[in-house]
Amino acid sequence: MKHRKNVLVKLSNLALAFSIFLLTGCQQKESENTKLPQLSEVKESGLKKGETLENAIELPPFSDGIFPCSDCHTDLTPNPLKRELVDMHDDISAMFDHDKENRWCTDCHDLINRDYLKLASGKLLDFKESYKLCGQCHGEKLRDWKVGVHGKRTGNWNGKKEYLLCVHCHNPHSPKFKQLTPEPPPIRQEDIN
Repeated sequence: MKHRKNVLVKLSNLALAFSIFLLTGCQQKESENTKLPQLSEVKESGLKKGETLENAIELPPFSDGIFPCSDCHTDLTPNPLKRELVDMHDDISAMFDHDKENRWCTDCHDLINRDYLKLASGKLLDFKESYKLCGQCHGEKLRDWKVGVHGKRTGNWNGKKEYLLCVHCHNPHSPKFKQLTPEPPPIRQEDIN
């Protein structure tokens, strides 16, 4: 009986050590393989729109005339209360359906510095790092995006690549794709006059 207990203890210790090894090894390997460039790397490269850097992230698709947000929000008193926006951003209020029951503007946008996004921890993010904000709730999609399974990535498998951000395909205020009307079938050769 004593021998069986010693074997079980040794096996459980071995299993624990192996689990820790796997967890730390996998985390280290994943962070090395999925490191994406930071905004400073993209800025310092001197890239122009349409050019790419190794693993460059394309600039976010801002609507004309709305960024930087501080152009309008500098003189406004910040109001954290959830409400219907009626003057400015009423177009966003009209279509906002991104967990509308539980979310509002300041869950993602910083209340004081409007030129930044805000993580749940309070850490500020540049708009070019918005994938980190999306990944807080959509971790599985973020993981898939990092390894190239979700989203659009262009470039060479062993050279320059360009990643598109979540917001290039999904409207952050209404991310679900709208239903598309299917195109008619192609005309068969024998039906052409």
